[in-house]
Amino acid sequence: MTVAHYAAEQAHLPGQAQLDAQKPIRDVNMERAEGFTELERIAIWVTDRVGTMQCFFLIAIWTAFWHLIQLHLMPLIMVSQNLQDRYAELRAEADFEVNKKAEAEVGIILSHLSHQNDLMLEILRRVERMEQSRAR
Repeated sequence: MTVAHYAAEQAHLPGQAQLDAQKPIRDVNMERAEGFTELERIAIWVTDRVGTMQCFFLIAIWTAFWHLIQLHLMPLIMVSQNLQDRYAELRAEADFEVNKKAEAEVGIILSHLSHQNDLMLEILRRVERMEQSRAR
């Protein structure tokens, strides 16, 4: 390759001024990032971090810790449920006693009403007899 040939090839290439005059190449990523809303930025931040091994290990450790807490709390929960069950049984027994007492009282009231009905019928019969004796 000769110098003349090299110079001829270089003449066909655009110069620095022509390159500077050209429109700059678009950065599509930058244009889109500028248009993100705050919620979209948060979603991208979460997506970038959730798919990592650090997040996996964090979730695994948290799950193991949660299970340990539950294992220790289970007996306490069972004891408290037994206490609540005993209390419910006491309430049921008290309700049963109240119901038995109410049933006895209702029986007494019904017999009293029946006796009053008998007395009122007797009074009505006497009144009728008195009216009949006056009418004669």
